[in-house]
Amino acid sequence: MPTETFEFQVEARQLLQLMIHSVYSNKDVFLRELVSNASDALDKLRLEKLKDDSLDADVSDLHIELDIDKDARTLTVRDNGIGMSYDEVGQLIGTIANSGTARFLEELRESKDAAGEEGLIGQFGVGFYSGFMVADEVTLVTRRAGEKQGTRWTSRGEGTYTLTTVEDAPQGTSVTLHLKPADPENQLHDYTSPWKVREIVKRYSDFIAWPIRMTPEGTATDEGAPEPETLNSMKALWARPRDQVSDDEYHELYKHIGHDWRDPLETIRLQAEGTFEYQALLFLPAHAPHDLFTRDFRRGVQLYVKRVFIMDDCEALLPPYLRFVKGVVDAADLSLNVSREILQQDRHIEMMRRRLTKKVLSTVKDLMAEESDRYATFWREFGTVLKEGLVTDAENRDALLAVSSFASTHHDTEPTTLKQYVERMKDGQDDIYYLTGESRQSIENSPHMEAFRARGIEVLLLTDPVDEVWVDAVGEFEGKKLRSVAKGEIDLDGEDAKTAESEREKQSEEYAGLLDWMGKHLADDIKEVRLSSRLTVSPACVVSDANDLTPALENMYRAMGQEVPTAKRILELNPGHALVKGLNQAYTERGEAPELAETAELLHGLAVLAEGGQPKEPARFVKLMADRLERAL
Repeated sequence: MPTETFEFQVEARQLLQLMIHSVYSNKDVFLRELVSNASDALDKLRLEKLKDDSLDADVSDLHIELDIDKDARTLTVRDNGIGMSYDEVGQLIGTIANSGTARFLEELRESKDAAGEEGLIGQFGVGFYSGFMVADEVTLVTRRAGEKQGTRWTSRGEGTYTLTTVEDAPQGTSVTLHLKPADPENQLHDYTSPWKVREIVKRYSDFIAWPIRMTPEGTATDEGAPEPETLNSMKALWARPRDQVSDDEYHELYKHIGHDWRDPLETIRLQAEGTFEYQALLFLPAHAPHDLFTRDFRRGVQLYVKRVFIMDDCEALLPPYLRFVKGVVDAADLSLNVSREILQQDRHIEMMRRRLTKKVLSTVKDLMAEESDRYATFWREFGTVLKEGLVTDAENRDALLAVSSFASTHHDTEPTTLKQYVERMKDGQDDIYYLTGESRQSIENSPHMEAFRARGIEVLLLTDPVDEVWVDAVGEFEGKKLRSVAKGEIDLDGEDAKTAESEREKQSEEYAGLLDWMGKHLADDIKEVRLSSRLTVSPACVVSDANDLTPALENMYRAMGQEVPTAKRILELNPGHALVKGLNQAYTERGEAPELAETAELLHGLAVLAEGGQPKEPARFVKLMADRLERAL
């Protein structure tokens, strides 16, 4: 058959160059990646055969085989799994269909620490390319189960690859590495050495569920070829007693299923016995994946039934707000033919989901109580996604609130829990106050904070988009209402209430004419103009009515395609500010003069800017401001 030559996609070429010129000391990870790919191919074939018994494929002895040829200096990783068609080889090997490729390349270049030497390789599904760390040329021969023709792919990693069809390819895939000369100074070992291959398999792939076989050297007998030996124990780590498994073994399993090069933050074991038995081994990662908030993020844990692999990303076992959790769940009483649709309605799956969710949250609570540094790492990486559960999971809302922490004005760097906030509340304070915004700095500088700062009242500083939603969904904590300092009327007078009330009545009479006139003049933009009890320094601020959506929440709904009406805001004036006093006096003396109308517009625009918004007509606002400044010179 004719051989066709193709060029690699740009990202693939860049990745190949990084692999070929790799400076990483631990090049052994290439074998871990190729064995992992082979294991996936075997899993897929067994599943295909379960779904379609008519598939023309041999599943009687699924295994991975390693073959060393010292004379030719080649190492071959062979499986009899699902294989690939001609088109699939071009799609899967010639391109990198992953939106995170650019990020991967950047991290690969920048990774200098010891853990970085492990690779980052598996994290983005590009493990096949790692073969070029140790090989001058790579040849792949594959035949998809059920098809007659196979495909040979060959490349030296120099920008092109060749594809040709072959007639006699066995079912599955073999990857043959034409190895570079050993170079001990650059940690390039002799991978034709059987003991080295054994050591790598034992370290990285001992838990792989399929046998990894290699024919030992010098054991030929009169009867013929020697029997291959199995290099891995194939023991399911989750089924072995805790005292028989080392932390390193758990960590290697996590790296295999989580496609991560770092150790997990925490390992969670769970064994359920009784009417419905299952075992779970879950991991909390130490870092959030780059695509955690993208639509294409693959969530879910691996599902096994009686140690038989069923699916790679079983979403039904954990809620979406725990989508970062990786691991394995092995159930004793599910059907091997279980589908995703059946899982959504299965009573046993729902029981497992509830138990696993509670177990993860209780583990986070233990971290919070006993290991504050590791909890801080967890919350920094996953706090934002965990808070989604406050909106979607009413059943576990109390447990989620118990493990949530928030920035507050109590401390510049240390977050607080709601329980700690309540314990510090001042006498007579009935509400838990918060303010949302884009950053801590912008919130702290907000005019809405002035009275709270002056009275030393703690305010939660919420900067994640989801904060706009969960505070409304939760509503209260231990009988204390969650209240935005930028919504509704605020009364912080406490013991001085009578004096303050008398003063307010006096000011209301004094400013009644100005407030009424400004309310009419700005009626297209605001609902009401009133005097403020929350301002001490700024002349004015805009607030939302107690039951209205905030502008940020309105924008969030619109970004999701939901049309919501724009709620008019309330303009509050500070009666103690010189500008407001002067405006009131000028109105009393000159009435509805044109320059006073402009001043009212400017005052409203400044209030909108102060909270991070934008005037409705920025060009007009700038012109008015420039004219006013010019007259002031």
